[in-house]
Amino acid sequence: MTLASRLPAILQAVMKGQPNALRDKHYPQWHHAPVTGLMNDPNGFIWFAGRWHLFYQWNPLAADHKYKCWGHWSSADLVQWRHEPLALMPDREYDRNGCYSGSAVGVEGRLTLCYTGNVKFEDGSRTAWQCLAVENSAGGFDKAGPILPLPEGYSGHVRDPKVWQHEGVWYMVLGAQDLHKQGKVLLFSSPNLHDWENRGEIAGSGVHGLTDAGYMWECPDLFPLDGKHVLLCCPQGLARQDERFLNVYPAAYLVGDFDYASAAFSHGELTELDAGFEFYAPQTAQSPDGRRLLVGWMGVPDGEEMLQPTREQGWIHQMTCLRELTLKNGKLYQNPIAELASLREEERRWQGQAGQAPALNGKRLELQINTTGDFSIDFGGGLTLEVTDRGIVLERPSLASGEPLFRYWHGTVASLQILCDSSSVEIFINRGEGVMSSRYFPHPSERLSFSGESAVTLRYWSLRSCMIE
Repeated sequence: MTLASRLPAILQAVMKGQPNALRDKHYPQWHHAPVTGLMNDPNGFIWFAGRWHLFYQWNPLAADHKYKCWGHWSSADLVQWRHEPLALMPDREYDRNGCYSGSAVGVEGRLTLCYTGNVKFEDGSRTAWQCLAVENSAGGFDKAGPILPLPEGYSGHVRDPKVWQHEGVWYMVLGAQDLHKQGKVLLFSSPNLHDWENRGEIAGSGVHGLTDAGYMWECPDLFPLDGKHVLLCCPQGLARQDERFLNVYPAAYLVGDFDYASAAFSHGELTELDAGFEFYAPQTAQSPDGRRLLVGWMGVPDGEEMLQPTREQGWIHQMTCLRELTLKNGKLYQNPIAELASLREEERRWQGQAGQAPALNGKRLELQINTTGDFSIDFGGGLTLEVTDRGIVLERPSLASGEPLFRYWHGTVASLQILCDSSSVEIFINRGEGVMSSRYFPHPSERLSFSGESAVTLRYWSLRSCMIE
């Protein structure tokens, strides 16, 4: 189907689909979500020319992964957002099977998108091109075509360019799979964004002491933080461990020292980035005041995503809240950005035995809890959080079988900050030491109820709705 014939179908899908999505009780009130269809990876997260830009993988035509465009939002303050023109569509030979994930940079006063053009062949094989698109005066993007073919020694699974500039040189990390089906992160450098030199593998299976670390590493993001470098990644095929890395595909990070001259990244162990049921493809950007901010997709490929009830209303998935990253003693901390406090309405407080706490409306809620003992919270019958002396257990029913599924965080719990939005919860543990992000589908109501004999102190706010304009 040509570009001209796709646009009427997309416009019709949005006009017909958005009213259904907005009527759905599960549709978020202050998180990013698609107006219709399927949304997944955040792309091109950047502060540029006085505004924040957040692009995203989007199939406007159906709640499935078959057709991938880049949608586009922008904001002046990270709270109020607006829709921008559709940025990319798969309408060229080199991206005919999808405009896959990537990043954005500013070049000579114009925003430039760096993305993967996905091409599949009839025999089942595939290839990938790393491509550029440059902002035009109408707010759209003109494709500049491929700037990097498939590197020698790797399968057709090479994608998700994260591009940045350091001391006048452009750098790019790519997720990749070698011909032995081992996941890698590749580093490239360029003087001009068009001519790229392969600097080698900086992380992955068989690199710097990692063994059996998966068959494909997606969505890499390398950045400096508090005197170290952090590499975010999504290693597919990573073996599940006892109460860790339990998602079909997890998100993880490495902390270490990166040397530009030698293109070497020496790092510690691979650590899970979010221990909840849904978190994938995180991407970061630096704010004008120096903060490192993160947004992730509150979803996971494959698994039970296609069984989520929102598909009946023609939409699926949402983003996480925006988070600020810090590094303490080699551990990555995540906390909701300070700007989100502007969504708070009247503050309420309560103190006493957990089982006597009032039930709370979890439709739009921020809840802060201090505790020294065990207790549990039931999230409207769709999810249960249990705090014990070992840490946290999340439990929810399988959408396929109804059997209980579990996720875990180990450690002593002193405080929780919980953000709820219709059908999602983000649990920040001990001021960001751990995070558990999950979708859940409350029934019959959205009320949170507490149980347990331990003393708890609660502060909570209803959050105002913040829909995208």
